[in-house]
Amino acid sequence: MGLSIAWRLAARGIDVTLFEAGRCGTGASHAAAGMLAACAEVEPGEEPLVPLNRASQALWPDFARELEAASGLAVDLRTEGTLVCAFSADDQARLKHHLALQQRLGLPVSWLEAAEVRRREPFLSPGLVGGLWSPEDHQVDNRKLAAALYVAAGRAGATIHEDSPVESIVVEGGRARGVVVRGQRTDADVVVLAAGAWSRRIGGLPRAALPPVRPVKGQLVAVQMDPAAPLLSHVTWVPGAYLVPRRDGRLIIGATVEEKGFDTRMTAGGVLALLDAAWRALPAIEELPIVETWAGLRPGSRDDAPILGPGEIDGLVYATGHHRNGILLTPITSAVIADQILTGQLAEVARPFTFTRFASSADATREVAS
Repeated sequence: MGLSIAWRLAARGIDVTLFEAGRCGTGASHAAAGMLAACAEVEPGEEPLVPLNRASQALWPDFARELEAASGLAVDLRTEGTLVCAFSADDQARLKHHLALQQRLGLPVSWLEAAEVRRREPFLSPGLVGGLWSPEDHQVDNRKLAAALYVAAGRAGATIHEDSPVESIVVEGGRARGVVVRGQRTDADVVVLAAGAWSRRIGGLPRAALPPVRPVKGQLVAVQMDPAAPLLSHVTWVPGAYLVPRRDGRLIIGATVEEKGFDTRMTAGGVLALLDAAWRALPAIEELPIVETWAGLRPGSRDDAPILGPGEIDGLVYATGHHRNGILLTPITSAVIADQILTGQLAEVARPFTFTRFASSADATREVAS
């Protein structure tokens, strides 16, 4: 988020300085699987998030082309679509119930019989009974995306300081005035808080202005397919896991969802659960070498929706709390935050996701209590 917003602002002539606690692109952006699943991932209760997710999904083709032109690097946007597979009658009933929700929301998702799913992915388990087809849910290589954003932001004129954790945000007279890094203050007209799962750990803000963001751990495994003859071509959801094939033959298997604080250690149980789910759906992975295991921290907000735009403190802008939709929401987040900083107006599609929704909730609770 920080790199994409820095790129958009710097490209429009704004003096931008970005402070990164570690190396750019090594946090949640590195750990993600890069799915752009606005349709397949929708859950009951997340209906308000659908317009934002779909708007960002629609931006992705142009965003990818523009970023590749600006950076000279590929981001590997793939547009094969997504399958969500059922391997039992219970799976089928659950998916068809989910399909009813998706269709009520006007999403382009349909049911495929087993023969049609198998035509597209012949190596799936013989137990396959059918699946959902989501033709507009694609994928991008999230690590290549982060690398391209780093180059594009730098080329546009942004100053990037890595290994430079922000100690505190300077607030004076009710306004954000800059940041402190290694004891040194850097002044700014606007401060963008885009620190992901660490957003509450930056000092200087009053408690009421701290975003309600927590780390949500996810473990992932990658196995190596033959790039010339991959076992899988589509992003494929199966019971207990998702499978994301890359052009270099890597098959990413993810991801656990764990409330473990900032613990990023791999666990035997997490790896076992992922490999078992993948093997049951795609038995041929049994012979594939494991090439990487890793864990990351999604920035989950109180309602699992992003926190975008201004809050109670003038000069402070939020771009955090994207949970599992960070890669999907990169184009829309960078666009609406840059526009809000330059014009003072937050796009309509982003207005339900400002920080003030939590303040309103807290006020209502206090009123009931009183």
